[in-house]
Amino acid sequence: MPGPARRSRDTGVDGIPVPMGWQGLIELRSTGELDALGEAGRAVAAALRAVRTHARAGVRLSELDELARAVLCEHAAVPLPLVGHPRAAGAAISASVNDVVAHGVADATRLTDGDLLGIDCLARVDGWCARAATTVGIGTVDPQDLTLMQTAHQALDDAIAAARPGRRIGDLSHALGVVARSGGYGIPAASGGHGIGRDPREEPSVPGEGRPGRGAPLRPGMVLLLRPVLLAGGDEVCTAEDGCTVLTGDGSRVARAGHTLAITDHGARVLTT
Repeated sequence: MPGPARRSRDTGVDGIPVPMGWQGLIELRSTGELDALGEAGRAVAAALRAVRTHARAGVRLSELDELARAVLCEHAAVPLPLVGHPRAAGAAISASVNDVVAHGVADATRLTDGDLLGIDCLARVDGWCARAATTVGIGTVDPQDLTLMQTAHQALDDAIAAARPGRRIGDLSHALGVVARSGGYGIPAASGGHGIGRDPREEPSVPGEGRPGRGAPLRPGMVLLLRPVLLAGGDEVCTAEDGCTVLTGDGSRVARAGHTLAITDHGARVLTT
């Protein structure tokens, strides 16, 4: 599938702009608030599950977006924007095909055999936000692409396993980065994750790689989005001619995975399953 034309300017890739000097307090949520966040998480998980089931060769990305919107509506969830592109206004998902790192638009493009489809969904229920992401192989997928997808999910699993009280943000970043780099994959800037709750993006930031034992301590009640993004090539990304879509700098493929989770006394409670 021909991708958008590239231009050389580098850009961030998280999907939600970060104001200069963005800082704030890390809020700790009560058990009742975590249950409310879980409602948003279940809505996002149901939307992603429906899209995964329906994604196949010949299906338009816009059809997947309509399906996700319908599922979110069933759960009384409101989709929130992930793409600042005019063509993505009102979209329920971000749909990133093959070399698209971020800001993929769920447009009239049809999926083809062998594509990698990255799906990202952010929604709000009763004032609480949740977000998750996954990558789907379409039809007959190249073994190297399968390994890329599996590694992204392994990085997420390892970071979730490290998410328990007494550890630090750097331990999560280290878990993400070790898996990615051990596989020989690139890590774009601004990937990894961040806090989430009343707002789509809150403190703290979780870099895509880092040193263990550094950063804010993990405490019960913290809510985080963990979202590794792995590039089959190098770390470099660029912006397409549309001024919004973020692409790999070398045309290599991308895989992502993501969950919203809460830190509890007993470890991580994944809210988007």
